[in-house]
Amino acid sequence: MSIASVVGNHIPHLRRFARALTGSQAGGDAYVQQLLETLIEQPSALAKSKDPRVGLYKTFLQILSSVAASGWPASPKAWATGFDRNVSAMTPRTRQAFLLRHVEGFTLPETAEILDVSVEEAQDLLERAGEEIARQVATDALIIEDEPLIVMDLTQILEELGHRVVAVARTRDEARKAISKHRPGLVLADIQLADGSSGLDAVNDLLGLFEVPVIFITAYPEKLLTGEKPEPTFLITKPYQPETLRVTVSQALFFDQRSRRAA
Repeated sequence: MSIASVVGNHIPHLRRFARALTGSQAGGDAYVQQLLETLIEQPSALAKSKDPRVGLYKTFLQILSSVAASGWPASPKAWATGFDRNVSAMTPRTRQAFLLRHVEGFTLPETAEILDVSVEEAQDLLERAGEEIARQVATDALIIEDEPLIVMDLTQILEELGHRVVAVARTRDEARKAISKHRPGLVLADIQLADGSSGLDAVNDLLGLFEVPVIFITAYPEKLLTGEKPEPTFLITKPYQPETLRVTVSQALFFDQRSRRAA
């Protein structure tokens, strides 16, 4: 069986994982490219596992650790800047454990296997990640979503985390009006809105005015993980687990705040 047939379907999600680790789309893609080049030259480098996806992520982290230790890559500049801004706020291992478990959806035993630690050590890393992320400050949030029950659920979760929902938009036009009155520190957005308009277009309208972390919450993730820019670093698939949303919100704000403090 070829390497392409084993890993091909997992690459879009691995790219998302890599972007979240580095805080940069360019940096994440550079690491994924290095992984693919390594596997092409040395197919045996793929970590052995019962689950090919587990093996792929384990190999990726091994390569990331190796090339990061050697200082590669010195470019592109966007990768170096994003990494330098964010690396000191959360230790690399807690960040990896956090993303594997709560964003990529691996079980605790799978997370432990990928990190090459015991289940108890993986659980400890996750608990430490939660403590580090909990230091985030509260912010104002905009929800772009047309389903009332989901809006209520998102609002409750955000408020429990200490954030304030300043506006809810059901359409692209409503989102435009909302951002004319508010400058949110966080946006949660669906793709398909009430009048047939696009949440992605609404987000692009907003990003044309100012930078803000965005979490897409959608039943159609394939419409976003296309390899074309802009791609989301933070993407949750419906139906979602509340805990996944909580940790993703904290992760999104973590990268945003570290970048702003260092700018």
